[in-house]
Amino acid sequence: MHLLYAALAVTLLALLGAAATSVSGGATFVAVIVPYAALLTLLLGVCYRIGRWAASPVPFRIPTTCGQQRSLPWIRSAPLDNPATGAGAVGRVALEVLLFRSLLHNSRTRIHDGRYVTAESRVLWLGALAFHWSLLLVVLRHLRLAVEPVPAFVLWLGSVDGLLQIGAPTLLLTDLVLLASIGYLLLRRWWNPLLRYLSLFSDYFALLLLLAIAVTGVLMRHVARVDVVSIKQFALGLVTFHPALPAGANPVFFAHLLLVSVLAVYIPFSKLMHFGGALLSPTRNLANNSRRRRHVNPWNHPVPTHTYAEWEHEFADKLKLAGLAPDKANDVGHAAAD
Repeated sequence: MHLLYAALAVTLLALLGAAATSVSGGATFVAVIVPYAALLTLLLGVCYRIGRWAASPVPFRIPTTCGQQRSLPWIRSAPLDNPATGAGAVGRVALEVLLFRSLLHNSRTRIHDGRYVTAESRVLWLGALAFHWSLLLVVLRHLRLAVEPVPAFVLWLGSVDGLLQIGAPTLLLTDLVLLASIGYLLLRRWWNPLLRYLSLFSDYFALLLLLAIAVTGVLMRHVARVDVVSIKQFALGLVTFHPALPAGANPVFFAHLLLVSVLAVYIPFSKLMHFGGALLSPTRNLANNSRRRRHVNPWNHPVPTHTYAEWEHEFADKLKLAGLAPDKANDVGHAAAD
């Protein structure tokens, strides 16, 4: 039922966007007012969430340790799975953000031929990696509509993306990869009984919303074509705060624009904010050096302490009766501490 409700919600949003041209003032509302409100909500929401995360106290070193800690020289350590330095923590976060390293090492257990079998979820890792990278490239390609002059790397991405030169206009590889990866993630969540049981409305809604945005974008490029020049003039008008409705825009464009605006509003309040949480997670961005360096909690209430030197001075007479000179007692104390 969650899948059905999410599909109905996304379909209703697409229909509302497509019907905007048939209502007086509807096109202006969808193409001007809604994008500005969505952008403002996105910026304020992301800044608020990241600010809350950054201000959260992290009094202890709590990195996730998945490998051998740095210890004796003859014991091989895992500098990325269990980093002991800041550089190792940076490398760990970089691999996590760029290559989803922990997802690649994610294992699943199932019963096969009467015994437990553990295997890596490589197909899930490949699908997630393809989805995120293709989505990033699609967003970067859209800069050609909002920036003038167009940066050289954007033009280069467009030429590489259409390398196969199939059809006119050229079929872009990222469009195919994006549609295929979203379809896989959605089908996996619905087909697997365990995932289907755990999935909520928000899980399906995010995937279906992204799928609808990709489908309407492909339709505008290959089926219900739009005037790219007028769309670029419209985008530049939005960026420079001189909005003007695009000439000859079809209902698919308004549906696409409304879906993108809804996604922008939805991001700060959903799981899609994990792109910021991945960088600020103390289980990932901290070095595991608690045994090599003492970390004092700055929020600790001041309490009286009793150092070893003070303890030795207090019990000096008893140490002498026990036959322990202060130097020997100090050696015993260090040995006990080690």
